[in-house]
Amino acid sequence: MGTRIEAMGGKITRRDVIWSWVLWTFFSHACYNYERLQATAFAHAMTPIIRKLYHTPEEISAALKRHLVFFNTEPNVGGVIHGAVIAMEEQRANGADIDDDAINAIKSGLMGPLAGIGDTISQGTVTPLLLALGIGIAGISAAAGAQPDLSQLTGNPLGAIVYIVLEVAVILSLAYFFYLQGWQRGREFVTDMLRSGALDRLITGAGVLGNLVLGALAATFVALYIAPTVSIGAERLSIQRDLLDKIFPGLLPLGLVLLTWWLLRRGTSPIRLLVVYLVICLVGAFPFFGEAPKYVTDKCGSAVFQPYGPCPEPRPSPGAQQ
Repeated sequence: MGTRIEAMGGKITRRDVIWSWVLWTFFSHACYNYERLQATAFAHAMTPIIRKLYHTPEEISAALKRHLVFFNTEPNVGGVIHGAVIAMEEQRANGADIDDDAINAIKSGLMGPLAGIGDTISQGTVTPLLLALGIGIAGISAAAGAQPDLSQLTGNPLGAIVYIVLEVAVILSLAYFFYLQGWQRGREFVTDMLRSGALDRLITGAGVLGNLVLGALAATFVALYIAPTVSIGAERLSIQRDLLDKIFPGLLPLGLVLLTWWLLRRGTSPIRLLVVYLVICLVGAFPFFGEAPKYVTDKCGSAVFQPYGPCPEPRPSPGAQQ
């Protein structure tokens, strides 16, 4: 890195870039607004660079205004743009023929594609994977072939701790890598990745992995119970346990997930869908078929959406036996 700076005659050090990265990483949404979105945060992150490269009030003011144009991207992978812009500002301060339009063209041209890539990597892959790990450690333990219920929640706090630590470590590592790569290699880093097709392969693989993880989460943690039973002679059969689960275990949770996906794809508002599901759950929790269970975790119940079974006969009190 020292060789690069001496050859260019630049004034920017790795420490300056790291401080710029810290400002962007922790304050990228601090001044988020609907006129320029992340523009003020971009200018804020550029202040250590601008102070190093420019000295007169006019130069500093012009540089800050240059970075107050509309900007919005995913803050971690999108840090490549900041690194490239820092390199361009460094070259400009050293006499290179780089004007405001060239800098703004890089920002506006890359912020959209990198936002899609960053969302796919962070929100579509890394976060679901680590959530699955954390939820698994937090723990729902059930016997083989049995569906978990509330009484089997272990509540291990290590799950939340592991998720938070790993999420912070992975995301910060990604953000730091892309920020520094953008500065060291400038526009060539993004251009090389686009030409090689590595980003397309990365997005495809991340999408497949993300869907796989979400499918595993749905199969593990989405539970739907149908309580009513039917009488066949002297036997009472549970519609879900004795009929549906015998044909296709987990059919009801799978159907719920697919129905939700289908409704969202058709443009149904997620908020409206949550309200509808909440109303259905409240109605389904009402004890239509008899007395309500004493505890939520009771295996016996009389509502539509809960594991249904006859409650044991209450034991007579000692006074009643006498």
